[in-house]
Amino acid sequence: MQRINSQLRRLRFFALAPCLLAVCVHTVTAQEAPVVHQPSAPPPVKLITKEDRARVAAAKDDKARLRITIEVAEAHLADAEMRSAAEDFDAASASLGKYHALIENALTFLGSMSRDQNRTRDLYKRLELALRGHGPRLIAIRRITPLEYAVWVKQLEEFARKGRTEALNSFYGTTVLKEPQSKVENDKQSKKEQPAPTPDN
Repeated sequence: MQRINSQLRRLRFFALAPCLLAVCVHTVTAQEAPVVHQPSAPPPVKLITKEDRARVAAAKDDKARLRITIEVAEAHLADAEMRSAAEDFDAASASLGKYHALIENALTFLGSMSRDQNRTRDLYKRLELALRGHGPRLIAIRRITPLEYAVWVKQLEEFARKGRTEALNSFYGTTVLKEPQSKVENDKQSKKEQPAPTPDN
């Protein structure tokens, strides 16, 4: 009789084990956090307004054109800073789009010029200095904006960083030349290669 009771207990255990396992698995999966997708704001529209385009077109030479473009872009960046601080993120995003369009226009303009001229390098240096100052300002804007807008500000930071790299690369050519070794260096090298004299015993 005891043997039958022990067999029934084992049978009950094996019959209930899958049910208990199913309940445990269901409880664990129910505790996982649901995946929440953060809504993203639309990207800022890259736009150069008629007034800005007229100001840039009114420049008398390349240097003045770049100077005016940087001034107008900095005005839009300052507006974006002010609107971000006031938590008007849609207007700040619009200002950043105008800033992006102006800097992109300046890079396209400089890219069409010959890089071999000192004048072009000076213009690139002026743009690089401006973009160097804009980097921390863009980071400050990104830090106070909500995530759905900060994504686009981060992309603008990357664009400014790449523009700055392009400006710096204009100072360097695409070829590498080796300098000829001087006679003194050749003599030193040949002395090192000669075997050291051994003392005769």
